[in-house]
Formats: sequence, structure tokens, C-alpha cells
Amino acid sequence: MIKSAKNKNKTIGLFCTAVILILSACGTTEIGEKEKTSSEQAKREQTAADQAEPVTLVYGSGDYTRINPAMDEHGEINILLFNGLTAHNGENEVVPGLAKSWEFDDASNTYTFYLEEGVKWHDGEPFTAADVKFTIEAIMDPENGSENAPNYEDVEEITVVDEQTVSFRLSAPNVAFLDYMTMAVLPEHLLAGENMQESDFFRNPVGTGPYKLESWDAGQAIVLAKNEDYFMGAPHIDRVIFKIVTDDNAKTLQMEAGELDLALLTPKDAASFANREGFSCYDMRTSDYRGILFNFHNDFWKKNRDIIPAVCYAIDRQAIIDAVLLGQGMPAYGPLQQNIYNNEEVEHYDYNPQKAREILEGAGCVEGEDGIYTRNGERLSFVISVGAGDQVRVDMAHAAAQQIREIGIDCTVEIPTRIDWNGQMAYLIGWGSPFDADDHTYKVFGTDKGANYSGYSNALVDQYLMQARESADPQVRAEAYNRFQEELAKDPAYAFICYIDANYVAKSSIRGISPDTVMGHHGVGIFWNIADWTMEE
Repeated sequence: MIKSAKNKNKTIGLFCTAVILILSACGTTEIGEKEKTSSEQAKREQTAADQAEPVTLVYGSGDYTRINPAMDEHGEINILLFNGLTAHNGENEVVPGLAKSWEFDDASNTYTFYLEEGVKWHDGEPFTAADVKFTIEAIMDPENGSENAPNYEDVEEITVVDEQTVSFRLSAPNVAFLDYMTMAVLPEHLLAGENMQESDFFRNPVGTGPYKLESWDAGQAIVLAKNEDYFMGAPHIDRVIFKIVTDDNAKTLQMEAGELDLALLTPKDAASFANREGFSCYDMRTSDYRGILFNFHNDFWKKNRDIIPAVCYAIDRQAIIDAVLLGQGMPAYGPLQQNIYNNEEVEHYDYNPQKAREILEGAGCVEGEDGIYTRNGERLSFVISVGAGDQVRVDMAHAAAQQIREIGIDCTVEIPTRIDWNGQMAYLIGWGSPFDADDHTYKVFGTDKGANYSGYSNALVDQYLMQARESADPQVRAEAYNRFQEELAKDPAYAFICYIDANYVAKSSIRGISPDTVMGHHGVGIFWNIADWTMEE
């Protein structure tokens, strides 16, 4: 009986074990099938994502022969590829960039910057304080010929405290210094020992910015891919293509054809997109002015500098704004009209052809039978040069030349294939900054400074600009800038014409453009928050 009971229990145990194994096997199969299905679904989703077209923004851009923010001031592509220690926000205020914080020691005039950790160059190498020191010293080196050098001429010493800390000791306070530290930092490991004007790096740039260079087809397009490891967060738009379109008319036609998603157009062309479905127009205020630059190295102006006020009175600014800009802009009389330190009381040179003639005749000029004045037997005649491709400047130059001819100076316009700063007589210039008043004044009007392409020199202008630069006291700066503007009006470097608006047209699918930000020279500034933009499908 006992033996039989044991066998019975054994049989029951084997049966239960078999059932458990069967059930377990069934459960394993179901789970395995679910896991397999889930894995296949994930693969399908990943394949679909891989096959999906990247979100791409095509921008109608001017041409680039190089991307060199250290040597060249202009280049709206710079902010996509590079970062500075500081940056500007939508109100053009200084905010952290590669530096997360900083401090200033009054006693030693020393700025100390504390850098973000873990930032990498697009090639994967770590960004350090040594890169900052290398970049600013390269700009300061006179052998490199940077037009940005005047921004840092008061830097006496740069010290790498450690990999994440760098300090700058200045010879005197410079309130604009934090603005100037928005300068793009360049990688020492790729540029050490290279020619800072001619290195191939500037056609294959590597930065820390939200986008990195994917390809560059010279004269055709520069393709940027988003930086997945961007220290401020990867951009939403996958690719940005700077499509090279140097002709304004072609840019408009390509915008209409859907070949471009965003472009800076002439006022006339931009107006044609107003209220059109699928497009958004951004008529943005700028600090960007236009004027006639006089080449003071030229013999004509060495002899006739005193008649420049007559040229200034000859220009009907509002007529040019109405005809060329369709009313979008304002008459210009100085370089700081969009700045808190603007002096409204200086001579505006409002249109006054009679006064212009009085100045000419007071200088001993004699009107000829053809209506053109001569001086010491020589006709008063000069040429305004204009860069090719900018139809607005071309139209402005022709309008101004016609008005100048009407007061008895033979003025014509030429569009040379390349700019000859030393050889030309005059140029339809553009400058202007929405930042500190030192920017685009000190280096533009100061004697022998990097962006003083006219050869203008005035000892009092130099003195007042230096006083304003070296004082942190707003009252002292205001007085210095008042005197600077008064002296510049008495002895004009330019015949100022107007401030212009920046007329951007975008596909309505683009979200995130900041319409109230005051743009800088050439409309630069619209990409300040490009990493936050989105595009709807």
C-alpha cells in the first residue's frame, strides 16, 4: 500500500510538471512573439525616420569666398557655425554664450570669464580657454590685418587660468567689451601656425555652433547640418542651405517659385508678397544706414574736402526713401540715430540746393556754361562706386548723383567688378550697429582704424571717441558722443543718406523669427535664435 501510494504521488507530480512546462512553453512563445513584433515595429519606425526627408530651410544668400569671422566683420552665416563667449538676445542685450558667467575687477580692469563645461568643436575635440586666447590674440596681431582689431586694442594681457577660465586685463575700462566678446571663437588645434587670411580652414570651418558644415559648392550653395551635440540643445531644423543668389531679381523669382524659404528682398520685391497665402513678410527696423563715403586719399578730396557740406545739402533724402525704399526708412544725418547716445541737435544737412551752391561759390568755384562748377580751372567731378548685386544701393547712388549734378557738381555712378578702396573716389557705403555706441564708430571713423576705409582723420573725433570708450559713466559717455557727432557734422566723413528697413520674406511654415529685433548692418541678426526655429511640413 505504501509503495502504491508513492507511485501514485510520483505520477501526479510528473503530470503537473508536464503541464507547467507546456504552459511555460506557451507563455514563452507568446512573449517572444510580442517582443519580435515590437522589435520589428521599432525597426520599421526607425527605417521610416531614416528615409524621411530632413527638415530643410533654404535661404537666399549672398556669396562667400571664405567664412572668417576673426578677420571679416560681416557674414550672417557666422552665428550658425560659431559661438562667442557672450551673445545677444532679441533685445540686443548681452547674454551668456560659451561663457556661463563673468566678473569684472575695477581695480585692475580685468574681466574673468567662466566657460561652459563639456562643449565640443564640431570635430569632437574639447573647447577650452586656450581657444579663446588664441582667437583674440590672432585678431590683435597686426600682421593678420583684421578689421576687428580696434575692438581689442585696449587688451593688455590674456591669461588662461585653467581650461574653463580665461581673463582679460585692459588698459582702461571699455563698456563695449562684453559686446565685443560675441566674437566667434576659433579652434586653436586647427589654426595654430596657419595663415589667418588664407588658411583652407576658412573654406572648411569647424565651430561650436548649432550647425556644422556639411558641404560647400563654391558659388552655388553652403549646406549646414544641425549639431546634435550643441551645448544649448540641438536645433529643430535639420539642415540650413545658404543658396547663393547674388542678383536681387533672381532672388525674388526663386522665392516665388518655391526654391527659397527665406530671403532678404528689396522693398519693392518684398511688397509683392504682402497678403499672399503661404508667405509672411517681416519689415524689420535696423541700425543700418547708407551714405556716400569720400576717399580722402584721393587727390580730388584732398583739394576739395571743404565742399563736402555742399554735397550733403544737395541730397533730397526723403525723395530717395520714397522712390527707392517705398517710404521704408528714415533720413540719416549721423551714425547713432538708433542709439541712446544720438545727438538730435547736430546739423542734419536737410535738402537745400541753394545753400549747396552758396558753399561752392564761397569756396571760389565758378559755374560754367554747362552748369558745372570749376575750381582753379578744374571741373568739380567725381564718381560714386557701388558694389554689384545690391540694386537698392545702385538706385540710391543714381538718385543721389542726379541730385548732386543739379547743384553743379558732375557726379556719375560706376559698378566695378571689385572694390578698389584706395583707387576709387567715393563709395555708396553701409554701416550701423544695434549694440554699444562704440561699435561701428571707433573703428569706422577713428584715424587708421581697421574699418576706416575712407582714410578719414580728425583729431577731435579721435579724442571724443576715446573718451566715450574709456568711461563707464553714462553722463561722461553722453557728453563725449555729443561732441563726436557735432565734430563729425562739421567735418563730414560721409554724406549720410538714410537708414533702411530689412525686408525679409519667409514661407509661413517657418516659426520662431523674432520680428521686433533691431537688425544690424546688411540686415544681420535674424538668425540670432535659429536653434529655436521650426518648420511645419
